[in-house]
Order: sequence, then structure tokens, then C-alpha cells
Amino acid sequence: MQGVVFTGDRGLELMNFPDPTPGAGEVVIEMKASGMCGSDLHQYRRPKNQERNATGFTPNPNPTIGGHEPCGIVAAIGPDVLPTEAQIGQRVMVHHYQGCTQCNHCRSGWQQLCQQVPVKVYGNNAHGGHAQYLKVPANTLVPLADELTFSAGAAISCGSGTAYGALRRMNISGRDTIAIYGQGPVGLAATQFAKAMGARVIALDISGQRLERAKEFGADEVVNPGSNDPVAAIKDLTHGVYADLTLDTSSNPEARLNAIKSTKVWGTMCFVGEGGDVKIDVSPQLLRRQLTLIASWTFSTIIQAECAQFCIDRKVDVDRLFTHKWTLPQAAEAYKLFDKQADGKGVFLM
Repeated sequence: MQGVVFTGDRGLELMNFPDPTPGAGEVVIEMKASGMCGSDLHQYRRPKNQERNATGFTPNPNPTIGGHEPCGIVAAIGPDVLPTEAQIGQRVMVHHYQGCTQCNHCRSGWQQLCQQVPVKVYGNNAHGGHAQYLKVPANTLVPLADELTFSAGAAISCGSGTAYGALRRMNISGRDTIAIYGQGPVGLAATQFAKAMGARVIALDISGQRLERAKEFGADEVVNPGSNDPVAAIKDLTHGVYADLTLDTSSNPEARLNAIKSTKVWGTMCFVGEGGDVKIDVSPQLLRRQLTLIASWTFSTIIQAECAQFCIDRKVDVDRLFTHKWTLPQAAEAYKLFDKQADGKGVFLM
């Protein structure tokens, strides 16, 4: 089979790999859709003289297939896989992490939080979904209902699921006004879900094109920090109170600080975007405003399944997120465009 490998310095190669064979407790997924996520760009952009891994996980010295939003059907089942775990032909998403599988974090569906072994991340330090097949442990599978497309399942497997997990962690409600900094794929998904949850949404981005999409996805107000003071704008839009909740998906230090500053007294601010930093003056910006500052890193298998069911029940059209659909031979063109971070979300369809 062929798989997309990030070779560094914004390069990639479609390499040949043996078709995988499942071992004990494993399954092979015939890929149907593999989403492109902003965190893929960390590996795509890394200098060739640096280690492949740029996100804190144990690096893999061998060529590794990219893509951590996998979705497809079960094509082969190894020994010791129970019928309740997987069946041939079953439509599935993949929770793209593997820990020890036995600790409390792993057993509760949070394998990425495992402290017992180096965590495998499909598409990072273990083979991912930008290929024809993907071999994974059966305990990382999440069923995909017939009501959802494979591309929707791919989005829920990381980008959209990350947005849903953050909103759930913030306990958002229909009483809340939320300011969402960054309207890339994760931010736009957060806008989409926050509206479905009944909240008032203020969407922020320096791209006029992304702000237009945010309006299409239900944003009540849009603010361009490139031409407006975002903190002052949110203060005006909330009658001087500021936002109940703020969410940063951008990883930009200035945006992160503005998200903190535009959160009301007793409010909650959440970090989602990977990498980067922010300098916080703790007393005036946090302590004396009783602010709750949290971080939300993806989701558990349980929340992934919950997100998928939410999309069905609330008729959330996840497929609207995708602006580009590609095949694997178009990977170089796809990532060259995605690297500009000016358009929406892409997906490889097999």
C-alpha cells in the first residue's frame, strides 16, 4: 500500500509500505476518509535536521504515515478480538492514541493521558490514516453510525471532536456568550457546536474569509482583531460585562492573552490550540477576577462517541466544514494549500 510521509521542510512523499496484518487484539481498517488537521502542520513544517516529533511524544526514527483523523471499515480482525469490539465490515472511527491500555486513564478512554508507557499517536509516532489501510488495537475503535458520512467521522476523530470536548469541559449552556478566537477548522467547529448548544457566539479571526464562514455557521457577531481591538469589541458587545466563556484555538500568544482579558469576572477561559506560549500577569488578569483557566486536549473515546451522537440528534452538518476533498496522490498539492491556513478543512477520500 501507499502512505503519505512528512519528510520535513514542507515536504512529503507517497511511500510504499507492506499491507498490515493484525496481531492479537488488533484490527486492520480499510480507510475511507482521513482528515487534515492543523497539528499535522507541525510535522509538515519541521526542519529536516530536527526530530520528526515536535509535540512531546516519543519520536519514531522510521518513516511514519501521517494523518490522525482516521475513519473507515473493519477489513481484518486479529486473534483475541471480541465480537463486541469489532466485526468485519463495521463502520468505525479511531481514537488515535494508544497507552498501556490498563491504567485508569486508558480504561476510562483517555489513553493519551497514560503515564505508564510512551504513548503512541497515530499519524505522529505510529502509522496514521493517510494510507489505504491502518492497523490499530481494537480498543481504540469508536463505532460510526450510518447517519454520518466517513468524512464526518474523520472530523469527529480529532478537529470537531476537540471543539466539542472543549465546550463540554467548559459546561457551556444556552445562557452563555462565548468568544472563540480563531476560525480555522477547530474554531469553526466550535462555532457550529456552540450554536447547536444554544450559546451566543462571537467569532474572531484576522481572515475575512474565515469570518464569513463563521457567519454561515451561525456566529452572532464577528470581530477582526487585525482591524479592531478585540477586547474592547467584546466589552461593547456584552454591555461592559465581557464574555462568559472564551476559547482560544489559534495558539497565537496575543490572541491567547486577549481571550483572557475578554473573559468576564468569574468567567472561564480555555486553551485548545497546540504549541506556543502566553505571558500572563496573574494578579490583575486572573486572581483578582476569579477567573477559571483550563486546558482541553482532544477527548476520550466516550466523548468521541457522544459527539457523534450529538451531531445526529441535533442535525449538525459536520461535512460543511470541508472545503477541499483530495485523493492520496494529491497530497503534496493538498498540504501546500493547507499550509497557507487561509481556507477551510481538507480530507482525503479513499
